[in-house]
Amino acid sequence: MICPVCGSPHLEQFFAMLEMPVYCNLLWPEQQAARNCPKGDIKLAFCPSCGFITNVAFDQAKLGYSQDYENSLHYSPRFQEYAQSLATGLVENHHLYDKDIIEIGCGKGDFLISLCELGNNRGVGFDPSYVPRSEHSPMEDQVQFVQDFYSEDYQDYQADLITCRHTLEHIPNPADLLHPLRQAIGNRLSTRVFFEVPNALDTFRNLAVWDIIYEHCCYFASTSLIRAFTSCGFKVNSVREEFGGQFLCLEAVPTDAPLLLTNEAGEEVEALSRDIATFTTKFNAKVETWQQKLAQITQAGQKVVVWGAGSKGVTFLNILKLQDVIEYAVDLNPRKQGMYVAGTGQKIVPPELMRDYQPDVVIVVNPLYEQEIRQLLASWDLHPEFMCV
Repeated sequence: MICPVCGSPHLEQFFAMLEMPVYCNLLWPEQQAARNCPKGDIKLAFCPSCGFITNVAFDQAKLGYSQDYENSLHYSPRFQEYAQSLATGLVENHHLYDKDIIEIGCGKGDFLISLCELGNNRGVGFDPSYVPRSEHSPMEDQVQFVQDFYSEDYQDYQADLITCRHTLEHIPNPADLLHPLRQAIGNRLSTRVFFEVPNALDTFRNLAVWDIIYEHCCYFASTSLIRAFTSCGFKVNSVREEFGGQFLCLEAVPTDAPLLLTNEAGEEVEALSRDIATFTTKFNAKVETWQQKLAQITQAGQKVVVWGAGSKGVTFLNILKLQDVIEYAVDLNPRKQGMYVAGTGQKIVPPELMRDYQPDVVIVVNPLYEQEIRQLLASWDLHPEFMCV
């Protein structure tokens, strides 16, 4: 096994989850179809040279992103606030006024629309899962969407800023996106590049284990993320943690300067290596703790719901095999409501249903959303016990 980022032949497998849903964010309209959804194995390997983590059992043929793929987080006020702050910072820091912006993997287009509204910019978004939305129509003269993957076919599209959020981790070899992107930019060395990915340190050091999903074939710490970009002709200006440490944000510019590789990141990779060495033991302990908690809830006859039917919620429900313990998953996203969770088959319902259901326990799969959920339920005079995963 060879590391796709640094070429080291010493990838070390350290963790496995078998028969997991290949799509956490695909919508299933029937419960039995959700339970019978396609599944695949996750076998994670670590590169001790650059810190890259990859699923060596990943099979890209199992995946195909369509308009039924729904991973938008923009219905959460907490996430909207973060995304708007991020867009504002990019526009102000890089003086993006009356400029051209490309977003690769734009999802449903909310972030690109914000960037263009804030600076009166022109935008092009690429994503096969994009669905035209009426609320975007006021911007249709400034923003266009291409329902396709970004590739060499679109290198004629040029921009002052190229953004890509939560897409790189879906590509087995990062160079398959970064190298064509660098070629497409050519000699426009003033082009800014902004990428956002999940933070591997949050997953493997802070045990945010529910972020491990089949769609994510790559996991980046800052060391491996920087190496991936410098290897493809970019000069990295900054890498920072955002959203409570859950995300890594990288800013870079293209360069023609020769690649200079150093061992500056050695200490960080060694520290991550120690986390990896103890991860499986800590993961199993965390799962066992939750099994005990849920057994107590069931024994007490309490009604429990999971709040959040995205990747974290789907992984939590599937790892703990909660088909018969939890009836509902709650989600603010109206496109998910009425659908069913991949693998375990819980019905995804709107928050309003809780007024009648009156759960005793709410399991919050992302602690950053706990406060907004508490406030919403309290407004209906509901005060269940809260547990954050």
